[in-house]
Amino acid sequence: MLLTPRGAVVQQVDATPLSDEELQGLDAYWRAANYLSVGQIYLLANPLLKQPLRPEHIKPRLLGHWGTTPGLNLIYTHLNRVIRQRERQLMYVIGPGHGGPAIIANTWLEGSWTATYPNTTQDEAGMGRLFKQFSFPGGIPSHVAPEVPGSINEGGELGYSLSHAYGAAFDNPELVVACVVGDGEAETGPLATSWHSNKFLDPRRDGAVLPILHLNGYKIANPSVLARIGDEELTSLLQGYGHDPYLVEGSEPAEVHRALAAAMDKCFDRIEEIQLEARTTQGTPTRAAWPMIVLRTPKGWTGPHAVDGEPVEDTWRSHQVPLSGVRTNDEHLHQLEAWLHSYRPEELFDDDGRPVAAVAQLAPKASLRMGSSPHANGGLITRALELPPVAEYAVPVKAPGAEDGEPTRVFGAFLRDTIAANAEFSNLRMVGPDETESNRLNAVYEVTGKAWLADVRDTDVNLAPDGRVMEILSEHTCQGWLEGYLLTGRHGLFSSYEAFVHIVDSMVNQHAKWLKTVNRLEWRRPIPSLNYLLTSHVWRQDHNGFSHQDPGFIDHVVNKKAEVVRVYLPPDTNTLLATMDHCLRTRNYINVVVAGKQPQPNWLDWEAAALHCARGIGVWDFASNDDGDPDVVMACAGDVPTLETMAAVDLLREHLPSLKIRVVNVVDLMRLQAPNEHPHGLTDAAFDSLFTTDKPVIFAYHGYPWLIHRLTYRRTGHDNIHVRGYIEEGTTTTPFDMVVLNNLDRYHLAMDVIDRVPALRTRAVSARQFFADQRTRHWSYVTTYGEDLPEVRNWRWGQRG
Repeated sequence: MLLTPRGAVVQQVDATPLSDEELQGLDAYWRAANYLSVGQIYLLANPLLKQPLRPEHIKPRLLGHWGTTPGLNLIYTHLNRVIRQRERQLMYVIGPGHGGPAIIANTWLEGSWTATYPNTTQDEAGMGRLFKQFSFPGGIPSHVAPEVPGSINEGGELGYSLSHAYGAAFDNPELVVACVVGDGEAETGPLATSWHSNKFLDPRRDGAVLPILHLNGYKIANPSVLARIGDEELTSLLQGYGHDPYLVEGSEPAEVHRALAAAMDKCFDRIEEIQLEARTTQGTPTRAAWPMIVLRTPKGWTGPHAVDGEPVEDTWRSHQVPLSGVRTNDEHLHQLEAWLHSYRPEELFDDDGRPVAAVAQLAPKASLRMGSSPHANGGLITRALELPPVAEYAVPVKAPGAEDGEPTRVFGAFLRDTIAANAEFSNLRMVGPDETESNRLNAVYEVTGKAWLADVRDTDVNLAPDGRVMEILSEHTCQGWLEGYLLTGRHGLFSSYEAFVHIVDSMVNQHAKWLKTVNRLEWRRPIPSLNYLLTSHVWRQDHNGFSHQDPGFIDHVVNKKAEVVRVYLPPDTNTLLATMDHCLRTRNYINVVVAGKQPQPNWLDWEAAALHCARGIGVWDFASNDDGDPDVVMACAGDVPTLETMAAVDLLREHLPSLKIRVVNVVDLMRLQAPNEHPHGLTDAAFDSLFTTDKPVIFAYHGYPWLIHRLTYRRTGHDNIHVRGYIEEGTTTTPFDMVVLNNLDRYHLAMDVIDRVPALRTRAVSARQFFADQRTRHWSYVTTYGEDLPEVRNWRWGQRG
């Protein structure tokens, strides 16, 4: 039965019914997929049941999820029918990714699995290998992991399927992404917000997403909310999200096949109508109520009805492995054998284990198989960005630190022209939570708008259905869109306030794990990198206060596999340009770039900046006077730490002119590690040449100071490294007071030098007292006048007095 659009009355859809032959074919294909799925969970041998089932045919550890699998198999089967009839490009994204057996079974049946893994042939031996590899040492995971052809959504952590699906559909006008949303997944915050993605989908230039809410009633051990709220309330909810829902429900296979086929026909007819109207009508497209399907079938459908006297099918007990004692419990073994035979495998596979012709012919042709979609292996169709010559955007630097610049504003101009240069290819998008303007990247609005298909008012600015900038106040949705876009071969940038990018921590985890895995899969081609520009950062959140002050995303990312993470801290405008030009060219990385948007000194001209960024770390000769033998090394990483370090050096030169100082600036944070720990790591010899092995190092760092100790703890001179950084002190205050609160200020850094250079401890008493007094003066001044000391506000490198 089907729920008609915009109504709460369940009635039959007027659609051409399946012929008996079509019905039998669909059911056979579905049974074959179910058989292969159960075999993966249980069987170590005897894949065609040519012998009576014995304990030694069963895997010693039974892992997998059966409950969602028959529904996923049903949907895949019917999508294949749509592909064959309409010759459409489809992708299959599943939220309940733990239903891995289903997708593996279907890709093997259609031939995609064998094309990817030739030793898993479509015969008895290949079927045996298919079964054994699942959730088995040396095999593949139980979830829809990168190893599964046709997949872009791992599904181990729930909530991301719909945003991934929309990300894949953006700028893919011929693609339809069928997205299965599990009813447990539908309870997550990221999924709930991602329903709004339909307000950003332009039917003229984007593809379509067909959401399929799979209501099988239960999660691991509890009922699911959307399965228990009733048809009328559920319909109101989904219509409120802007969809026209069609309900398919039942437990009798033939009826469900007929209803689902009719629903698929209705939905794809409507998708084609929406797209045709938008693509043939002049003017701004109107927002459509896109169709979707609600599929209500029993959890663990076609599996054991009861086990050990307890109901299993259509209950939470079918979620994972319904029969868990098969190797030791004869009754369970007999039930498993009967369960497998219930699919009548002898009708589905010949004596050699090949799918019979009646089943094999139901798979789409090779170029349209969902498991072979090039969109799901995005590196196959990635086109490198057309990047304008970055040097043309560089700011002139007459002398280091003599003038201020706004790094992100200048980068915004480069980004604007990059968007324009790639407009014809529709392969670049920016995402962010309503912060593009705040982060001073607004030059992009000279060539594009913000994607928007909802109502527009006269007071709105920069809204456009075809905008390349995508903003929604949900970091989860931004992340999901961008991941889907990148995984399907396009490029993007996520701009965010530094403190709140933490919201996507666990999504970053999943993407990092995906990248780490694909690096060992030759058939997965490299995709464009996930690029973060984190600005409005910890040191310049003086107006927002403590809640907006957190640099810990760097620590989180550094925990991931070294082969996929990169962290950059450009200290000025030209180094930001060089860094972003590099990041936009890379593949298979997570690039985290932290840079301020406020006016700050420009230190390096273009040539020096490009060289410095290529090295990732280096001595600033213009600020050093060590002649190769320093008394102290003053290191810095980050724009504000660099400013305070340079000001501290200036103070020390004035008060202690004979002190020999070396200034080392770090752009690429991972240069601090050893090369056996990170590909960018410095050798011990190179590290020692920069930092020495026996001289004190005062390190001013953008984030939490203990990360620097962690990155350098194996170095010879680690005991000499003293790090200043953010120590969780902050409030609404002045820029300089923020660094004072955290002991990162120039006066404290200068005092650190005096305290750690042995020769200064007795002869620099007066200088140290002056620096301490300046901190006291600062506090008195800032609490009286509400702004920083004039000598702090007006300080310039090389302009003492």
